[in-house]
Amino acid sequence: MKIAAIEAIPYSIPYRHPLHFASGSVHEADHVLVRVHTDDGVVGTADTPPRPYTYGETQKSIVAVMQDVFAPQLVGLDVFDREKIQAVMARTIHNQTAKGAVDIAVWDVIGKTLGQPVTKLLGGYTDSLRVSHMLGFKPAKELLALALEFRETYGINTFKLKTGRRPLNLDIEAARVLREGLGEDAELYMDANRGWTANEATEVLRRTADLGLQFLEEPDDAREVLGRRRLVTNSPIPIAADESAANLGEAAREILTGGANLLSVKTARSGFTEAGKIVGMAEGMGIDVYIGNQIDTQVGTVASVVFGAAFAHTAKRAAELSNYLDMTDDLLAQPLAITGGRIHVPEGPGAGTDVDEDKLAHYRTD
Repeated sequence: MKIAAIEAIPYSIPYRHPLHFASGSVHEADHVLVRVHTDDGVVGTADTPPRPYTYGETQKSIVAVMQDVFAPQLVGLDVFDREKIQAVMARTIHNQTAKGAVDIAVWDVIGKTLGQPVTKLLGGYTDSLRVSHMLGFKPAKELLALALEFRETYGINTFKLKTGRRPLNLDIEAARVLREGLGEDAELYMDANRGWTANEATEVLRRTADLGLQFLEEPDDAREVLGRRRLVTNSPIPIAADESAANLGEAAREILTGGANLLSVKTARSGFTEAGKIVGMAEGMGIDVYIGNQIDTQVGTVASVVFGAAFAHTAKRAAELSNYLDMTDDLLAQPLAITGGRIHVPEGPGAGTDVDEDKLAHYRTD
């Protein structure tokens, strides 16, 4: 079965309220829906989130690379030749989320063709994942009220606190208020999005040592090599690589050179194929992973659920799966539901990424 066409559809869905963090902010989901069409009429679907402040991609650049580079190179290849598809895309540097979307759409085609859920083809470990919710920049008391609302409504008891602000007291106070308000049973961790220096991160860790935080993600720019290595060596909790480990090679470099001792895995930037390699490498080295969120729509979130539930190693920790709740609408044909703090893997063949065509027609911007 051959790839007949690759379609890139830009669309925009507003957020209920802007989400602010150290490396940027988002006001609406200006994403690209990617579709891989085969000569047998099967269509695979994936979502692409442009993050220019993280990966350098924009909505326009993703559409362009799909139309001008990937489509001409991939049309005619067999969808089951996944490694060949990966090798062809690797000729073009960067463009992480564009490549990831092509891979997820190809897996969707494979699952539909074989009549099997992609999560089972990948590993089939479990049927659901615990959910972690991400909290953006807000005053401490507002963050606590929001966390309590999510716990009451959805059963979520794991929260990621966006940090990286100055003065440091803002984030230290937020972490302390959340711990005191949510109790000892809540799982809390921080993500500074490279907002601090290594020395500032060390000070934050010193002043939050009694709060039982799980880990700290991207405290500083990983290119601050000596400071980052010193921070990882001396930190009482794991230091996670996210933006600094966007692909397999970078993930290996950060772990092997002491830049991190925990990894965020995001299917939006690595697809299923490369993400599987990252997870296997991490498990072999005794490094924990968790499923991260690229401020995904439900289409992107369901891909994370499908992948994360496939492996025992990714299912250990709560996955960041709930930020689609900050959007005013979505494209997924069968909407996701969070119950008891968990999201279940959708049933049926493929990756569960099929969209509502009427909504796509309404929100597309081409």
